[in-house]
Amino acid sequence: MRYEEFRREYTAGGLSREMLDDSPVRQFEQWLEQAVNAGLTDPTAMVLATVDEAGQPWQRIVLLKGLSAGGFVFYTNYGSPKARDIAGHPRVSLLFPWNELDRQVIIGGRAQKMSLAESAAYFVTRPRESQIAAWASRQSRPISARALLEEQVSALKEKFGKGKIPVPDFWGGYRVLPDRMEFWQGGEHRLHDRFQYVLGPGGDWAIEQLQP
Repeated sequence: MRYEEFRREYTAGGLSREMLDDSPVRQFEQWLEQAVNAGLTDPTAMVLATVDEAGQPWQRIVLLKGLSAGGFVFYTNYGSPKARDIAGHPRVSLLFPWNELDRQVIIGGRAQKMSLAESAAYFVTRPRESQIAAWASRQSRPISARALLEEQVSALKEKFGKGKIPVPDFWGGYRVLPDRMEFWQGGEHRLHDRFQYVLGPGGDWAIEQLQP
């Protein structure tokens, strides 16, 4: 297979400065709404990139669970590699790859832990099975057989019965506070449209167009 032969034209439409909101978060919300309305599969899926203690970047897909206080919210196990990376290097990057719309949004910023109250408010909205899964899994740790995980799930179902499931102390949310956001719209003949928002020291956003 010759991968270099895979190519297509990007014809979904252009992007100009006049089309952009002065706020990158509002602009993101507009694009996300359009992605949802277009019927994209998992429009809230985003690639989270972190850097570990050895300086090795790692990426994984997580789900956007809200825009709160100007930040992008996701939840995870606090013992996971991504959480350990954030503890050592809180600067992260997010990527929304809306390929069907010939769009992507790249976000750079700082991740910070959310409060227990904020995490608990979301946890109680999760399906009961997802709540139990949060308790059962020690995320990313080795396991000899899936059956052991399923046994743990069964034991927790029996333990909690039909009662309220508390929030695990090793689970919660992060808010990524952006200071740079790039909006990319594919263009014909690889002449893509790219606009970058950069947060200034006074809290204002500057917008500049980038060459493709």
